[in-house]
Amino acid sequence: MNNLPKHPAIRDPANELASDNSSIDPRDFRNALGTYATGVTIITAASQDGKPYGLTCNSFASVSLNPPLVLWSLVVYSSSLTVFQNASHFTANVLGASQQALANKFAKSSDDKFTGVEWTPGLGNAPVLADSVANFQCRSVNRYYGGDHVIFLGAVEAYAYNSKDPLLFARGTYGRFFADDERKKSP
Repeated sequence: MNNLPKHPAIRDPANELASDNSSIDPRDFRNALGTYATGVTIITAASQDGKPYGLTCNSFASVSLNPPLVLWSLVVYSSSLTVFQNASHFTANVLGASQQALANKFAKSSDDKFTGVEWTPGLGNAPVLADSVANFQCRSVNRYYGGDHVIFLGAVEAYAYNSKDPLLFARGTYGRFFADDERKKSP
């Protein structure tokens, strides 16, 4: 392990965000990002003809409590990008520790992702998945382009959650959270 910084001095800030102009190795950078454990979500939306779409995503994050805003990002060459760009709403369904198979199903390109999956239409008909740990039904507020991704900003209009354990992802694999024993004993 090398703890030395892996970034060169920025020579031209305007050029730094351009594709293929970074001297950082993409695979090594991805490995470094993988050390940050995240939750696992399935982001859903409905196409203009009402067909449900969804994909596994771990780039979901809170932006603001007041107003309640969240974000997530999608690679620009995703086959479902147009659906999410045109959808009035999306739902971030936070998966539980027992939903690894569901995460894998929605991580693959397929036309039948919703076959056998229990869901109900939420705001803007964005699917709300049954048994998720939490869901955040969001109105699409804005989109920002960042490198090879589109960042979606959503205003939370409804949400629900329960006390089930969340599914986590780090270093390319799934895991779960184990609370500190002392914390469990606290009143």
